[in-house]
Amino acid sequence: MLPIDLTGKRAFVAGVADDKGYGWAIVRALAQAGASVCVGTWPPTLRIFTKSLERGKLDMSLPSGGEIELEKIYPLDAVFDSLDDVPEDVRNDKRYIELSGYGIQEVADQLRSDFGDPCLDVIVHSLANGPEVRKDLLETSRAGYLAALSASSYSMVSMLQRLGPLTRSGGALVSLSYLAAERVVPGYGGGMSSAKAALEGDTRTLAYEAGRKWGLRVNTISAGPLASRAAKAVGTIDKMVEYYRANAALPEVATAEEIGTAAAFLCSPLASGITGETLHVDKGYHAMGMPADPQLSTE
Repeated sequence: MLPIDLTGKRAFVAGVADDKGYGWAIVRALAQAGASVCVGTWPPTLRIFTKSLERGKLDMSLPSGGEIELEKIYPLDAVFDSLDDVPEDVRNDKRYIELSGYGIQEVADQLRSDFGDPCLDVIVHSLANGPEVRKDLLETSRAGYLAALSASSYSMVSMLQRLGPLTRSGGALVSLSYLAAERVVPGYGGGMSSAKAALEGDTRTLAYEAGRKWGLRVNTISAGPLASRAAKAVGTIDKMVEYYRANAALPEVATAEEIGTAAAFLCSPLASGITGETLHVDKGYHAMGMPADPQLSTE
């Protein structure tokens, strides 16, 4: 038996807002492997998330028995490196006005204060947002394009700048990408394909830089589509899921649990030789060169 054992490790998972998406699946897998887990939640969804947690509406169960116990929940808006960058209209927004410390630097400072330095072994970047994702790239504004890159790719650079110094040697960062970084996916617009391409390119560069500086491994998972609450922003998500089901090498759709366990593997000592990698977890869809038309089958 070769188990994934993260006992005594601490993970920070950025981008958890409910119990349906890939972020939560990664939380579950890391907790099942024995890690202590802290999460960062976007301020507009923080109240809903914490209330759901208090009322027992989130699925906290672990496949091996027991329940997930989150060590701490931090408000996090990863488009702001620090609170100095937050514009006045956001500061005064009703979802933000009672919060403090939601910039990346402030979250890093709070982690250091709460747990010491160093205190992290695993960083998970499960963040993406493109305000114009339903627009073709040709119709995307400069502001929309840059917003997609800021929230979905530069946020990983900023997180690593500030959380990297908190990691212990042998630590790992994993992020979530999508095949639109490599292939044309109609309907996935607004600069999001560009943001995912940047994320994958940055993964390779940061693997070198963070590896030399902190002994940190950096990888990303190119996940198949999931009809999560967040993904509903992509109007064609249900069609994308069904297309994968029909045309992947394995005629199935990758589950959130499979993404979670792949992330736990990449963050574990079992993957100590893997860094700078884009790991496709999509039932082999990325390997297909044309639709899996039954009429072309040799059977």
